[in-house]
Amino acid sequence: MESDRLFQGKGRGGAIGRLWLWLLCGCCITAASAQGQEIVDLVGRRVQVPDDPRRIVTLAPGLTEMVYAIGQQWRLKGVSRFSDYPPAAEALPKVGSYIHPDLEKIVALKPDLCLAVKDGNPKEAVLRLEALGIPVYAVNPKSLEEVMETLLALGRLFHAEAQAEEVVASMRRRIEAVVERVSAVEERPRVFFQIGLSPIVSVGSQTFAHELVTLAGGLNVTEGPTSYPRLSVEEVMDLRPDVIVVSTMSRGCRFQDIEALWRRWKGIPAVAADRIVLVDSDLFDRPSPRLVEGLERLADILHPEFPLSPSP
Repeated sequence: MESDRLFQGKGRGGAIGRLWLWLLCGCCITAASAQGQEIVDLVGRRVQVPDDPRRIVTLAPGLTEMVYAIGQQWRLKGVSRFSDYPPAAEALPKVGSYIHPDLEKIVALKPDLCLAVKDGNPKEAVLRLEALGIPVYAVNPKSLEEVMETLLALGRLFHAEAQAEEVVASMRRRIEAVVERVSAVEERPRVFFQIGLSPIVSVGSQTFAHELVTLAGGLNVTEGPTSYPRLSVEEVMDLRPDVIVVSTMSRGCRFQDIEALWRRWKGIPAVAADRIVLVDSDLFDRPSPRLVEGLERLADILHPEFPLSPSP
């Protein structure tokens, strides 16, 4: 990667590159370290952060959504690639993907704080940013509850506690409404949640999709310790799902093609009942307040007989 070469370059060129980076972020580094506080982030790391961060760079799309959700988007100076919600986020400077952050672009934005996710952002990139004096606050939401905890933590970090509490309260009300809605269900449909076509990939117990299927009154037929199990068509047939949910994570594949593949297998209950549906992957795998929207969508799919009242 270009940024790797910049940091690891040998000889005069590498030295100049490193010196340029230090000089470029020198002003913001001095300000951030001179006026700040030491806090513990959500992965247990001690981080020196500014008292009032004003130049934020998010290293994952879910973090971008969270910052917008609590009304602090004015602090954003850069976001990771695929930060596409809300639409206004698409106009912000991009700093590479969350797996391959572009360190040179990040440094050029002179951030006083970066927000990172443990599950996705490379540890090496975080260490390099911190070596340059740029503080990195890391989070690791793995469930709806942890997404809400992250929102509250960001609210404290940005002095937006009231906004964060309001967002979280709304999320809790909507989750409770879905749980109450499906509490009268006598039989939970068996759900196959597909995120990959070739090979066929589904979701295990340690995923957002599994949690949403369960809360929405369904049974995840691929639950288990493997987060993203691979299956053959024959194995899916043996699982006999009542509903097949296809996620748009299967990028590069048309839904019609995936649907046509399954319709060849009439012995699958979901196929016989014409219950093959497409959902937006961002509502099921991106840690953000929109996971609740995914939950509501799934409840509609699994239990159309129990209409949901309008969200408060």
